[in-house]
Amino acid sequence: MNDFFSQVVRHGHIAIAAVVFAEAIGFPMPAAVALVAGGAAAAAGVLSLSELFLLSVAAMLTGDIVLFMVGRHTGWSLLGFLCRVSMNPETCILRSAESFYKRGKITLVFAKFVPGINTMAPPLAGTMRMRLFQFLRLDLLGAVLYAAAYISVGFVFRDFLASILHGFQTAGRAVETVFLIALVGYLIYRVWIYRRHTMYRIVPRIQVQELAEKLAAEDHGDILLVDVRSHGYYDAGAFRIKGSIRLEPNNLAEELKNLPHEKDIYLYCT
Repeated sequence: MNDFFSQVVRHGHIAIAAVVFAEAIGFPMPAAVALVAGGAAAAAGVLSLSELFLLSVAAMLTGDIVLFMVGRHTGWSLLGFLCRVSMNPETCILRSAESFYKRGKITLVFAKFVPGINTMAPPLAGTMRMRLFQFLRLDLLGAVLYAAAYISVGFVFRDFLASILHGFQTAGRAVETVFLIALVGYLIYRVWIYRRHTMYRIVPRIQVQELAEKLAAEDHGDILLVDVRSHGYYDAGAFRIKGSIRLEPNNLAEELKNLPHEKDIYLYCT
């Protein structure tokens, strides 16, 4: 931790902007920590507060624009790629989409404060064909709030952070041991969660041609075809497969109550 803060002070604004940009485009970088360190350095007179703030906001906005544009042109595939490291990619995407479903475009304002959604929000907005100017306006507000919050923490609590770093230096080996134990514990937890969700990765599938033949048969009254496209890929004017019904995946608890139990149900999504 002390080395990280030292690198921030040594390389200045560019180092912080690089960390912020890297996190914005999906890399697991500690942008919040970098901003706090930058705020502390600014309070100590090592960095310019205004430069730090402007470069950080610009870095965030640039990274978000990149994901927004890529999301607009690649659609759902980018979201799947970003969620691939998640325990359950489908849930990762659905939770991000659900945030937009419940709160609308204002999600962009607070998304950066929520791990997971912070990276997913810009490309998701792109896939939903949000207007670029509207995206820039909301995302800029979110970037300003995020940068201001963490830089302020570092600026105001500079002495407190210095005490913490001094404590790390004094504790030495003990801190490293605690950190190593915590890291091992976290890795074990991740493996446990991964194994727990393995069962959900096995989804029975049917080929399109096989289902088409079933539907073409004279008697297919025991088949129900359900459209489960997520919010952003479905609207009132969207086309559906003939004979299918619509089910909103963000409202599953209520939707499932209306499904018949005596039919074979086939789902299709984006």
